[in-house]
Amino acid sequence: MPKINVLKKEKKREKRKKPKQHVPQEEELELETEPKKKKQNLQSMEEEEELTAEERRKLERKLKKERKKKEKQLMREAGISTKKVQPKKPSGSELALAYLSSWSENPEKWKFQKTRQTWLLLHMYDKEKVPDKYFTILLDYLQGLQGGARDLTVQKAEAFMKEFDGSNAEDPNLLEKCERIRQVLQLLS
Repeated sequence: MPKINVLKKEKKREKRKKPKQHVPQEEELELETEPKKKKQNLQSMEEEEELTAEERRKLERKLKKERKKKEKQLMREAGISTKKVQPKKPSGSELALAYLSSWSENPEKWKFQKTRQTWLLLHMYDKEKVPDKYFTILLDYLQGLQGGARDLTVQKAEAFMKEFDGSNAEDPNLLEKCERIRQVLQLLS
């Protein structure tokens, strides 16, 4: 019985061993004129017969990595960019304004998003970030504002009013901001 186990173990070891260096024969030398992929496929098929599943998977990964590396090198030599062009992601303002439009135009499909609401509440006094067209929609949105967000918005608006009442600047941007703050305070108070 022990001899049988030893023989089985030896067979397993032989299977696990890496295949020996492949010496090309005459048939394979003739195949060199065929595309490299076919040649690699033939070699990998011969090796697969001798390899375990895990070793085969490792070998396939290695070959794939080498192919990609060669392709990139050829692309670089040809002067073609290999970097992937990532599509432009919409900015926070675009997303927030789209969120607001969705709320007003399609309330059935609209879904609450805390980050969009927070962005709108932080930037609602800035005319450049929230144009007048959207500010009127935002005022309607603020009517439904509840809880801590409503209280915090009123507190911030009151703090801004106190700050701007102290300074008598005639800056048009500041006047527009004060007007927006008054509108928000009237709505929420």
